[in-house]
Amino acid sequence: MKTKQFIMVLIASVFLGLAITTKLKAGALGADLSWVTQMEASGYIWKNASGVQKDIFVICKELGFNSVRLRVWVNPSGGWCGKTDVVNKAKRAAAQGMSVFIDFHFSDSWADPGKQNPPAAWKNYTVDQMKTAIANHVKDVLNAIKAAGITPWFVQIGNETNDGLLWPLGKASTNPANYAAFITAGYDAAKSVFPGASVGVHLSNMWDTNLWKWNLGILKQYGAKYDFVGGSLYPTTSDYKTKISQCKTTVSTVQSQFGKWCMVAEFGIAANSGSTGADALKQARTICNDLYYWEPEAYNWQGYGLGAWDATTKQPTVILTSGLKSALLSAKNTSKTNISIFPNPSNGHSFNIDLSSVTGTTRIRIFNINGSVLNQTSISGGAIIQLNQLNLKAGAYFVQIENNDLKEIYTISVK
Repeated sequence: MKTKQFIMVLIASVFLGLAITTKLKAGALGADLSWVTQMEASGYIWKNASGVQKDIFVICKELGFNSVRLRVWVNPSGGWCGKTDVVNKAKRAAAQGMSVFIDFHFSDSWADPGKQNPPAAWKNYTVDQMKTAIANHVKDVLNAIKAAGITPWFVQIGNETNDGLLWPLGKASTNPANYAAFITAGYDAAKSVFPGASVGVHLSNMWDTNLWKWNLGILKQYGAKYDFVGGSLYPTTSDYKTKISQCKTTVSTVQSQFGKWCMVAEFGIAANSGSTGADALKQARTICNDLYYWEPEAYNWQGYGLGAWDATTKQPTVILTSGLKSALLSAKNTSKTNISIFPNPSNGHSFNIDLSSVTGTTRIRIFNINGSVLNQTSISGGAIIQLNQLNLKAGAYFVQIENNDLKEIYTISVK
């Protein structure tokens, strides 16, 4: 649903005095564009579906992406994906009205299931020194983003931490308590800068339910803090239907056994997969409310073949021009909850939300009539909660309540 249409529906609801409870075409449909500045420095350009050269952030917004994911490296070669580069890209995303998702690798380069190398400057740190370094790095980067006037919706602590992070100290199979402590150090640091941001962990092989149970079991055993779990999904044209079905099993397992919501934090399929790839994207969007395509702008770049741009025409492939549009969630109400917000009208400083009928971690966002996010937080359902120190001026506002089972929007007024 386009922003203007969304806002008009909300405005109409104010005048009609209605609470909107349909499952909207909302949620993050994002792109990881971390390579963009490095590609631009190498002379790369992009064209839209009509063949017009434009800024890649503009093209992605026109295609239907509403969010951008950006990885962070500590002391990277050339500065790519370092703090300054990340802030500059976040500004470009925000200028297009796109939300931002920050992905901390805690390395000077790639962190993934096969390697979790500490930054060179951290190599000989003790456990306590590593926790301090994690916290300082997260706060440093997020404060720079905050100074730019940007509030991320999502923050990720570690990248594809199947066997932990910052090896060997934080290797989950050998030092599980350290793994959990490092995640918590990052979580607490992120929340100290952006209390309302959803802060999560990231595992690969989203289809591997047993891997996820093992990893999250460690985090649960040692009391790690996190709000959500992001997963990586890179299927082939022959197995995507099976993998997507398996991912849904993983999501339901995580929700039932760990009480956490999930997102597809990375998705990709062969750039030449055509309409089959478009269908894979459409189907992958049904796994969770939030999905991010990993580096769709990549073409003839560092040997990566799972982008979604045509190297000859410099235009988006059918994966995006067809699959992205059909990837919007259908508008239907699947909620069986009984949520109430009171008092309504509110005094603007605080109000209560009855989430007694809601289970699991739930995100709450407050919007003004222009669609700007004024406040956001993540809480556990099953009780009546109070939001305080809101400082809302007289007028109409919208409260979005979302988890794996529901996405509802209610109107409130302040007098």
